[in-house]
Amino acid sequence: MPDAFTTRIVTIPTGTDEAVTDLTHLCEQFLRETAPGRDGLLHVFVPHATAGVAVIETGAGSDDDLLAALHTLLPADDRWQHRHGSPGHGRDHVLPALVPPHATLPVIAGRLELGTWQSVCLVDTNVDNPERTVRLSFLG
Repeated sequence: MPDAFTTRIVTIPTGTDEAVTDLTHLCEQFLRETAPGRDGLLHVFVPHATAGVAVIETGAGSDDDLLAALHTLLPADDRWQHRHGSPGHGRDHVLPALVPPHATLPVIAGRLELGTWQSVCLVDTNVDNPERTVRLSFLG
């Protein structure tokens, strides 16, 4: 019987620009290797105080729209109490309150059950960190 719980930590290069990075293929690959034919849950977690996980459409401009909306809600200026790092970096520490650092998704017969246009994405507005860690965990 396969393990009921399997986890993997991966490093994602995000560069020095704000980014919405599609993790869907990585999640699907993890499930093919660890949960073939099984039902359960995939938990995606970023252990960072300045990044989040979103389930959104990508490739049609929604990822850029998300970054634009975050700029409107969380401007990169000097209003923030948290002041180390790049100018406006304090807003990056507020990001996880709006884009949580985790998502739990259904897995049916070893496949991620997303809607037609949904993708699992890492949202990173912190330009001071060029790479992020993502923990993928399957429970089933």
